[in-house]
Amino acid sequence: MSLLTDLVNLNLNNTTDKIIAEYIWIGGSGMDIRSKARTFTGPVTDPSKLPKWNYDGSSTGQAPGEDSEVILYPQAIFKDPFRRGNNILVMCDCYTPAGEPIPTNKRFNAAKIFSHPAVAAEVPWYMYGIEQEYTLLQKDVKWPLGWPVGGFPGPQGPYYCAAGADKAFGRDIVDAHYKACLYAGVNISGINGEVMPGQWEFQVGPAVGISAGDELWIARYILERITEIAGVVLSFDPKPIQGDWNGAGAHTNYSTKSMRSDGGYEVIKKAIEKLGKRHKEHIAAYGEGNERRLTGRHETADINTFLWGVANRGASIRVGRETERNGKGYFEDRRPASNMDPYVVTSMIAETTILWEP
Repeated sequence: MSLLTDLVNLNLNNTTDKIIAEYIWIGGSGMDIRSKARTFTGPVTDPSKLPKWNYDGSSTGQAPGEDSEVILYPQAIFKDPFRRGNNILVMCDCYTPAGEPIPTNKRFNAAKIFSHPAVAAEVPWYMYGIEQEYTLLQKDVKWPLGWPVGGFPGPQGPYYCAAGADKAFGRDIVDAHYKACLYAGVNISGINGEVMPGQWEFQVGPAVGISAGDELWIARYILERITEIAGVVLSFDPKPIQGDWNGAGAHTNYSTKSMRSDGGYEVIKKAIEKLGKRHKEHIAAYGEGNERRLTGRHETADINTFLWGVANRGASIRVGRETERNGKGYFEDRRPASNMDPYVVTSMIAETTILWEP
């Protein structure tokens, strides 16, 4: 076993100029992350220097068997924390052989929105990050880590941001993920234990425009790989356990240049008003199963109700005390579910607040 470990950890830099590039893309469900690797002469730091590649889309639910080829376009490069050295992770999006984005390619439309001159001029920041919540499950029983099999721990209260073997379950996975993301070049800004035991959160940001989606998807991929190694199942279900337990969301913190400037609080209020007028459209795009989470309980607003408030974690949109006091800053959209597509959510917020006119 030690020889296998030695081989996995081989440093190629001293023996060859070849590198391994792991091409990563989003599969047919919209939440399954797929990848495969190939060899290049390295180092490579610019995705435009990498060739397009292809895969069997009939095996991922993205193409029919009689015309199964889907083309991968490299879009962003990150350092590989698993192979290390000059090896890389490559975030890709997916196209037909004719160059048309396939239906599950949500990055394409997001990139169009973020490249719009009016949006680019506002430099949309996802400032304090996308707050990605997730749940760690025991592999064979699909029950939260640290919970008695078939039973329940004590009620919520002592677990949020807690320490101790009876309160924090899976910290080794969480810390490994934190460091691996920093190594990769993901702008991960923090982690914390969540209200439900076995549930954790990491934040990606600040990030500008399309990079927010690229970085969150790579962070998810790295977490999938680490939980694979640990023999633990990763769940992004927005309500993994029914009953008096918090769900899992992906609160999205957002600002524009105008919001960050003097007088920005009025811009924020106008943006929130526009978000309220498109509430149904946003909810429809904010993740599957979100109705099980957005009930008006457990720090959520009811899914059919739009409301905002200062420091109100039971609102659809929360504005921080500091933003109110300074008269400028950012706001938090608390509606997105943990299984949302960050390309969809980040670009839709920008589109509604900057481009859309009622």
